[in-house]
Amino acid sequence: MPRRAIVTKREVLPDPKYKSRQVTKFIHMLMKKGKKSLAEGIMYDALAIIEEKAKQDPLKVFKKGLENIKPVLEVKSRRVGGSTYQVPVEVKPDRRETLANRWVISFARQRPEKTMSEKLAGEILDAFNNRGGSIKKKEDTHKMADANKAFAHYRW
Repeated sequence: MPRRAIVTKREVLPDPKYKSRQVTKFIHMLMKKGKKSLAEGIMYDALAIIEEKAKQDPLKVFKKGLENIKPVLEVKSRRVGGSTYQVPVEVKPDRRETLANRWVISFARQRPEKTMSEKLAGEILDAFNNRGGSIKKKEDTHKMADANKAFAHYRW
């Protein structure tokens, strides 16, 4: 990160199948070791499984699931006078989306289903229905911020 220059955001192209930038970002985060075609296959298979199980538009289910996971508040460490406080701060929109993607992928990888497509579809459907590991992570983050709201005046 440069000290003086402003970092410009790179424009993400929409994915070829659903024409969604959100799906593209999700595929990029899902990808390991540069294997983008494999990540795309997993994502599109997961969306097909969602369409089959939910009987709804998979893109709407995906977007609603991610919307349910996005955190509003988080805590950041702030050192004041020799002691460290967990200060609650609002989460910027870009970071909200990144955290939601990260949580869905990490909790999907921990699920017991057989293939990654099934794991991902299950986690997205759980997020859509407001349950599952990623929703619990969001609630824990909000509880932590709520518990430390006494230190909100240390915000910078």
